[in-house]
Parts: sequence; structure tokens; C-alpha cells
Amino acid sequence: MEDVVQKAKDHFEGLVKAQLKRIEELKKGADWIDYSKLKPIIIGVAGGDYIGPEITKHAESILKFLLKEEVESGKIQFKDIEGLTIENRAKLMKAIPDDVLIELKKCHVILKGPTHTPSSADLASGKWPNLESANVSMRRELDLFANVRPVKVPELGIDWIFFRENTEGAYVLGSKGISVTEDLAFDFCVHTKQGTDRILRLAFDYAKKTGANRVSLVTKANVVKTTDGMYLNMAKKLAKEEYPEIKFDDWYIDIMAAKLIDPERQKEFRVFVAPNLYGDIITDEAAQIQGSVGTAGSANIGKRYAMFEAIHGTAPRMVETGRTKYADPTSIIKASAMLLNHIGFVGKARKLEMALDICAIYEKKLKVTGRDTGATGEEFGKYIMQTLQDPNLEKKWENYQKK
Repeated sequence: MEDVVQKAKDHFEGLVKAQLKRIEELKKGADWIDYSKLKPIIIGVAGGDYIGPEITKHAESILKFLLKEEVESGKIQFKDIEGLTIENRAKLMKAIPDDVLIELKKCHVILKGPTHTPSSADLASGKWPNLESANVSMRRELDLFANVRPVKVPELGIDWIFFRENTEGAYVLGSKGISVTEDLAFDFCVHTKQGTDRILRLAFDYAKKTGANRVSLVTKANVVKTTDGMYLNMAKKLAKEEYPEIKFDDWYIDIMAAKLIDPERQKEFRVFVAPNLYGDIITDEAAQIQGSVGTAGSANIGKRYAMFEAIHGTAPRMVETGRTKYADPTSIIKASAMLLNHIGFVGKARKLEMALDICAIYEKKLKVTGRDTGATGEEFGKYIMQTLQDPNLEKKWENYQKK
């Protein structure tokens, strides 16, 4: 018994020391990168796994189409990132291989296809080893502390944006749990004052700058009293002392999941902020309200780096059944629009968003179904680029909005 307890103590001691070291790094702070002063801005492209490379290449083609002049002038440079595949990660037993991480850090922003995280079924079958999520690892290594996801459903009056903390919470130590005995297992949730403060401020700053005027915090602080309690107490203090003009409310994750589908409450919400696990849950729910997880893009923002991705998985079954070319690139194209906006090409981002709305929501001359009953991803990508060339694009989009 004593040996078992000591082993658990030693394990937890190592985790505590690592997090205390991380806090010291967070205290040093860093300035936000100024993209207007960079030449070139390097956009890394990593295809990921299964359907990832297929949908990513269509988004990359659209970005290169929109940024043709900037690429030719040397303002923008695209960089292919190889090796961020499940095969390579499994071979090296690394969530992100060292040489791949070096290449990622040479970029300023990254467009990334979905990457596969081995499931319990994968482990049981021996198909893939137990690897940490590449997403979780990348967010930690590049300090991409904010996952930002917008969701809009105009006909329901929904105009939401979610700020999900990326580098702490229940996921950051997801592979660091311990089975003390065959009867007792622990996982760990960690929050820091510094990590909590910066995600809260990002959400409140957005609400203030955009006039959204409402921030809703999502926790389970009535039960998870220490870590979630930290979030709630800090948010209340920040709202009262520094953002008194912003309406602030807090919700528990279970009731918030219900209220998101309440027609009487949906249109009242604007800005959400949440720890990692709860943010993951409600952003997928919100994406489904918008249409599906395949319709939503995602930004992962840090002060030095940023990564943009689809929020859905790798869909290995589509590959296994020969349907790869029919995979829907909508989500990663939306992420591409977020990338453009982030690096300062606001006008081009808006054009892409309008073209995507016209193609996917309004005109729907081509529909991607995921099967041979619909268009291929390549055909849909070309449809968007044709729409982008329409001189009446904005007027057409505005007319659809009025209907």
C-alpha cells in the first residue's frame, strides 16, 4: 500500500513542479505580434490525417487565389509542413515530432487539417498507440491559449462568439493521469491565475470593442469548486472592476447546454467564455445549431503564433469507403477566412465569408453531401473561387440577407 501511495505522490509532485515552472513563464508575458510589420508573413499548411489533406488543399487553393498579388510581391509566403501525420507521430511516439515542431515555429500562422487522436478502440485493436492529441500539444507548445469560434444563424437571431481556454483545464494533462491500482484511477484538471486572466480579458475586450456588450461565463463551479470556482471569482471581479459597462452573467454547463437550444434565450447571448472542457462541449453544440460541426471554423490564438482549423474530426470511415474526394471543406474554408482576418486582410476575409454564405447557404448550385450524390470538395472550392470573381458579390450577398 505505501509503495502505491508513494508512486502516486511522486507522479503528482512532478505535475505540480511542471505547472509551477509554466506559471513563471506566463508571468514574463509577451507582446502581441504585429503582422503589419512582417514581410513575409509565413502561412504554414499542415494537411493532417485521413480527409484532412483533401479538404486542406482546397482551402489552401482559395487562400492562394485571394492572396495571389501578396505572394508575388513577397508579402505572403506559404510553407508546407510535412510529418504531422498519425503514421509519423505513431512511429516516433510523439504528439508532435521535434522536427515538425521546429518547422511550425518558423511560421506565423498555420492552416491545419484535422489530426487523428487514437481512441480507446484504436488502442484495444493495436491500430495506433496511446498518443496525446496533436491539437492539445500544439496549443501548449505554441501557447495558443484562446480557441475562438463564431456561430451565426441570422434567421434565429444568433450571433455568437466563443472564447474557449486552450492550454489548461481538463485536457492539458489528459495523458498524465495515473492508475494508482486496477481499482483506482485519477485524471487532473489544472487552472492558473495567469491563464484564466488572459482568456477572460480577451472575451471582455472583444465584447467592449465590438459593442457585443454581454459576456456569459460557463463553468460547473457549484460542484467543481476549486478550479471552476477560480474562474467564477476572477470573472466576477474583472467584470465589476474593469468592465462595468459590459453585462456579465454566469451559467453552469448543464443548463447552458439546454439554453442554447431555447428559442426564447438564443438571441440574447453574444460572447461566451469557458474553460477547455465546457468550451469544447458548447461550441460543438452551437456548430450543430448552425448546421453541423462541418460548417464551423476555428481559430487558436496566441500572442506569437496562431493556428486555424476545421473543428470536426478526420472521418477515417470516409477514407475507408473511398469517399475522400467528397469530404466537405466548408469548415476549414471558414477557418481560412478567420486566418485572413487575423493577419490583417479584413476585406479579403469578408469577401470569402460572403462567397461561402452564397455558395453554402443561399444559392447552393453545388451541394456537398459527403457522397457521390453531391459535389466533390474540389468542385465546391472552384465554385467559391468563381463566386469570389463576381463584381456584384457584395450586392448579391446583401440581397440574400434581406430575404
